[in-house]
Amino acid sequence: MKLVRFGTPGSEKPGLVDESGTLRDLSAVISDVSGEALSQAALAKLAALDASGLPAVSADVRLGPCVGDVGKFICIGLNYIDHCEETGADVPEEPVIFMKATSAINGPFDPLIKPPNAIKMDWEVELGIVIGRETRYADEAEALESIAGYCVINDVSERHFQKERGGTWDKGKGCDTFGPLGPWLVTRDDVPDPCSLDLWLSVNGEMRQQSSTRNMVFKPAFLVSYISQFMSLQPGDIISTGTPPGVALGMENPVYLKAGDTIELGVDGLGTQRQVVVDFDQSELASRT
Repeated sequence: MKLVRFGTPGSEKPGLVDESGTLRDLSAVISDVSGEALSQAALAKLAALDASGLPAVSADVRLGPCVGDVGKFICIGLNYIDHCEETGADVPEEPVIFMKATSAINGPFDPLIKPPNAIKMDWEVELGIVIGRETRYADEAEALESIAGYCVINDVSERHFQKERGGTWDKGKGCDTFGPLGPWLVTRDDVPDPCSLDLWLSVNGEMRQQSSTRNMVFKPAFLVSYISQFMSLQPGDIISTGTPPGVALGMENPVYLKAGDTIELGVDGLGTQRQVVVDFDQSELASRT
């Protein structure tokens, strides 16, 4: 099952994509694709619905982030061996965990805003995990049952902020719009093997990243289990599982993102995203003060 959120930013409605590819409005059934609506029992009820009886939605409607009210946006660094090699980092013995601000969450086709003073804006296609139930100190079997589904994530990064502004990763990861989610949340039952999904990303039509989740150092169930040893996970929490090689940071002569660049990315079975980079509009900031 493919769950979506559609409509204007901040006022998205829940929906699903039926077998014919038609977007259907779920707002009479659930209030949002979030929280308790992500439990296995709630998802089973949605799967049993006669989707043809739900209102159809225009195909040109904006798609928002596929999960609402995200409590934690947890990221895994250096989770592909060849990405470690291209960035000059050692392959970690345990997962590297950092946090991305939830205010970075963005729709899959919304513009990417280049922050003021950003000079090394980079891309990262990743497999996202969506948590469906409260999880603490879980083993891998329990962790797998805690996964509601999967989605595409672009873990957009500003490398100058991340690596040259005081030594913490978070400040280069959490800028507004730096976390596009979606287009869909695909439920776990429709992703038979999350450890065998091709993923890719192009910039201005030139392929930059092509890999498979087969090449991850730490797999999804292990990651959920591992993270749950350090913090509890709640329904709607997001885990971004790391990126394969091909980022600008790994180039011999890096070419970072600039205004006007177009990024396209996808994961097999989970849909595609497309973003255009735009400069930050100072007038927008002035209008809020």
